[in-house]
Amino acid sequence: MLQGPYGGLDRDRPLIRLRFTSCAVGTLLLPLSGLVACLSLSLIYHFEESTYTHCQVSNYLPSISAAISRVPERYIWRCCIGLHSAPRFLVSATYFSFYRSRFASKLPELLLSALTLLCSLAENCGLLLLTYVSSTETYNVHKNGFIVFIASSLLHMLSTCRLWHVIRRYSVNPEEVTSYRWKVRLFLFNVSCCLAAAYFFRRHNKFCETGIYTLFALCEYLVVFSNMAFHMTAFWDFGSKEGQVGKK
Repeated sequence: MLQGPYGGLDRDRPLIRLRFTSCAVGTLLLPLSGLVACLSLSLIYHFEESTYTHCQVSNYLPSISAAISRVPERYIWRCCIGLHSAPRFLVSATYFSFYRSRFASKLPELLLSALTLLCSLAENCGLLLLTYVSSTETYNVHKNGFIVFIASSLLHMLSTCRLWHVIRRYSVNPEEVTSYRWKVRLFLFNVSCCLAAAYFFRRHNKFCETGIYTLFALCEYLVVFSNMAFHMTAFWDFGSKEGQVGKK
């Protein structure tokens, strides 16, 4: 008997098969390329406006908020973040499923896994909020989105490092050990950059010194780049995994 186009084994063949590493790299490249493009356009075409400070001292780099608040930078950044947000939510769910399988009989780690998931979701939502409400439109909403993003990002990194500290104690997989070590390094670097950025921001507002806001902007870039790199450690965590979409 002849089989139709969806009969037999062909019906169970996946429509789409994508390696997790390809997904991770693509997800990272969207915000990375968007941010580099926005900063470059701001420096080339909107230097005076993007580097302006309230006390009118010399400044040589735009803050990220200033770099993504003008046209066309605003739309480039929104497009990149909007496209990257869906895979980010998927990765958050994937990590939570992974943690549940690794800590099925350990209640403290299961609770910490749930907290890590909530922080990851809040981080992504905070990023979307500060992206789609620019500082030149509604400053307070943009500021609150930034606070949610930074706070949830730091807590997410901390809880993730704790979970992977437990995993490393019982793991013989060299990729998991490498992933844990880079997570800790990037977390500590990110915290250091956050503290430096907060110091320079406060010093600029208090003393209005030349070049201080530039140092703040530089530290802000490093905070974002190290955050991206931290999420990129998923490359080691799920390097051999694949995502599939099949016929039903």
